[in-house]
Amino acid sequence: MKRRGPGAVRPLCGAALAAALLLPVAAPAAAGQASAVPAADGKRQELPPMPSALDPGAGECTAASREKAEKQDWSRQRLDLTQVHRHGTGAGTTVALVDTGVRADAAGLGGRVTARGAAGDDCVGHGTFLAGLIVGEGWGRTRLPGVAPGAKLLALRGTDQNGSADAALVAQAVRDATAAGADVIVVGVALPKRDEELTSAVAEAVDAGAVVVAAATPDPPNAGSRGETPTRTYWPAGEPGVLSVADMLPTGARPDDALPTDGVDLVAPGAGVVSGGPRGDGHYLGAGASVAAAYTAGTAALVRAARPDDTPEEIVHRLTATAYPADIPQLDAYAALTTVLGDAPVRAQAAAGPVTVRDTASADRAANRAVVFVLLGTAGVLAVLWAVVAVPRARARGWRPADTGRD
Repeated sequence: MKRRGPGAVRPLCGAALAAALLLPVAAPAAAGQASAVPAADGKRQELPPMPSALDPGAGECTAASREKAEKQDWSRQRLDLTQVHRHGTGAGTTVALVDTGVRADAAGLGGRVTARGAAGDDCVGHGTFLAGLIVGEGWGRTRLPGVAPGAKLLALRGTDQNGSADAALVAQAVRDATAAGADVIVVGVALPKRDEELTSAVAEAVDAGAVVVAAATPDPPNAGSRGETPTRTYWPAGEPGVLSVADMLPTGARPDDALPTDGVDLVAPGAGVVSGGPRGDGHYLGAGASVAAAYTAGTAALVRAARPDDTPEEIVHRLTATAYPADIPQLDAYAALTTVLGDAPVRAQAAAGPVTVRDTASADRAANRAVVFVLLGTAGVLAVLWAVVAVPRARARGWRPADTGRD
């Protein structure tokens, strides 16, 4: 959804600065190498990275992780999911995830995933990782829940087996999600060129009442890539009616390796994020706009469950209007779910025009009259008191003046 140009996201004041000092994020690691993930208490944990795609000649799927996170990562603390889940879990909604597929019986998904066709085989593991961020039940002692653990998830394939995005597959997946009546559709892949069929599929989804969320850019390029990438729009994030989401660090800034783009509507945690995979019960470290889009889609499911009569436009407005104010608003799941929106914009950073001072003349006159009444009343009370004390004494003297002294 095109609204604003690119720009570095300003960090939140005190809270974000503290997060920047306590929660450092390591640079992305090459596939197969362990990477440090910042925990909520600032300590680091070593976890394998979750790739968004596999090399065509790799021949093997992403291996099961032998490592488990000992503590929650910063992203769940930032979204305040413990408080969020006291107000809603997304129960009664369905989120359609268009990515590399999802293994329905993967650890932590609680049997809430349905996969269509090839989407049930997730060789890359990326789609299963994102599913945990959306509907994960928080398995294990570390409690790593998704944003909407009460929602159901429909997995659809928008890539080939190795994770390479395909416009035709994405368009068909969006159509399938619309036909299935999905409340929220999140596309974790980003295409460099606009596709006519995908444009049509997205428009039909929005018209059908689905909230469509998409990664604003592809996930970080592989380690060792060279050269600068010019700013460009990616699809379907650039389509009208689509909520375009980019990734942010704990400081609120975008990662240094993030691909430049325009028209971003919202940013959400997208670095040093922990979730599970399709094999085993270990944890991985993920990053990128797809991660941020998954968190945002989960939040949209919460809002949809709480406000089933809202239109997609109203839900998108709520997500952006209740976000932390910055050059690009920063997702606030708790505020999106609980804030009562009025006619005035929420969390406005500055007035859009000259400030109009309210005319208080009538109120001032009323206040002045009140002061006069109080003074008159006080004078009346004092007069009564004087009469109670002084009149009997004057009568006793025969109404003669009291002696003031003796000669």
